[in-house]
Amino acid sequence: MKAGNYDAIILGAGGAGLMCAATSGRRGRRVLVIDHASGPGKKILISGGGRCNFTNVNATSQNAQERYISANPHFAKSALGRYEPQDFIDLVRAHGIAFHEKTLGQLFCDGSARQIVSMLMDECDKAVAMGGGVAFAFGLDVRDVGHDGTGFRVAYGTLSASAPRLIVATGGPSIPKMGATGFAYDLARQFGLKVVEPRPALVPLTLGGDDVLFRELSGVSAEVIASAGKTAFREAALFTHKGLSGPAILQASSYWSNGDPIQIDFMPDADAAVLLSEAKRANPRATLRSTLEKHLPGRLAEALAGQLALNGNLADQSDRKLAEAGARLDRWIFHPNGSEGYAKAEVTRGGIATDGLSQKTLEAKTVPGLHFIGEAVDVTGWLGGYNFQWAWASGVAAGEAV
Repeated sequence: MKAGNYDAIILGAGGAGLMCAATSGRRGRRVLVIDHASGPGKKILISGGGRCNFTNVNATSQNAQERYISANPHFAKSALGRYEPQDFIDLVRAHGIAFHEKTLGQLFCDGSARQIVSMLMDECDKAVAMGGGVAFAFGLDVRDVGHDGTGFRVAYGTLSASAPRLIVATGGPSIPKMGATGFAYDLARQFGLKVVEPRPALVPLTLGGDDVLFRELSGVSAEVIASAGKTAFREAALFTHKGLSGPAILQASSYWSNGDPIQIDFMPDADAAVLLSEAKRANPRATLRSTLEKHLPGRLAEALAGQLALNGNLADQSDRKLAEAGARLDRWIFHPNGSEGYAKAEVTRGGIATDGLSQKTLEAKTVPGLHFIGEAVDVTGWLGGYNFQWAWASGVAAGEAV
C-alpha cells in the first residue's frame, strides 16, 4: 500500500502527523504518510532530553488564550477542548508507559521518548482491524502537490498517490539539522493561504554591547523572573557563552522581538532594596558582593556587584544608593542583539494564518480537503509539553474529519 489511491495523504510523520494517521486509520480510512526522514517521530525522539515531555496537565482549552500565542488567541480552544491532556495520558497508560511529573505540570517518560513513537505507530497498526490501514513512505521527498478541484495528487520520490484529503503536518523550520524546512508555508501560499511571519521561538538570546561581559558567566544558572513586555516567567535562567538561555529565557523569547529589552528580577523572593537596607543594619561591615552571595551563585554575585560599583562596606553606602542598586537588581535590563535562530529554537512562532482555517477541523476554508496541523499553524505554546499537546489535539481534530 504505497502508490495509488487513498482516503487521505498526510505529509509529515511527526507528532501531529502520526496522531492524525492513527485517528483516521482507526476510523477505517486508508491513509498514506510521507516523510523525507528515515523514520517516524524524529523530533519526538530528541525532545525532553530523550525522555519526551509529551504533554502538560495545564495545556487545556481554559488556558489556551494565555499559554498559546496566535494572531487569534481563541483558535486553539476548539481542538484542545476536544482532546485534552488527560486523553493523551490515558493513552500513555494504556500502553504501559511509566511517566512522572517533573515541574509545572510537565509530564515525561520514565524511560525513553522511543516509547511514545512506538505507541503512536502501534495505534496506526490498529487501523487494519477497523477496515482501514496506514502506510508509510520514509526517506522520500515530496516533488509536487497538485489539486484538480476534487482531490490531491502528491508526487514523492519516483511514486505518486492521490486522495480527496491532504493533511500537512511538516512543522516549521526550527532545528534545520533534522531536515526541518518551511515547506508547509510554501504549500499554503501555493493554495492561496496567508502565512503569519515565522520566527524562532523558545530560543536562547544573544548578548552584545554593554551586556557582553555577562557571557563570561557561561554555565551559571539562577532562578529569576524574566520578562518580555508584559509577560513574565519565574524559572531558571542560564548564562551561556553567547548570552542567555534556560527555561525562563526560552519562555520569554517567544514574546520578545528584535530591539526589545529583556528584564530580569534576580531577587524573585525579596525586594532587593529592602534586603540591602536590612543587611546594612544587621551587618554594616558586609560588602555588596558578600550580601548577594547569600542569595545568588558566587560568580553571578561578583558580576552584579561589579556592575553596581558600590565599593567598600554596606555601611559606606547611602540609603539612596542601596535603594537604586536594589531597584536595578529587581529590574535588570538586558538588550539582546538577537537569538540563536532556528538552529537552537525548539519551535517556530507564526505559520499558517488561522483565519483561513476551520477551528474545528483545521481545514482550509477556501480549499476543501486541505488541512494544516501542528507546528505549521500559527499556534505556539509555552515550553513544557504545550506544543506536543497542540500536535496531538490538532492531529485528532483533522483525523476525525477524514
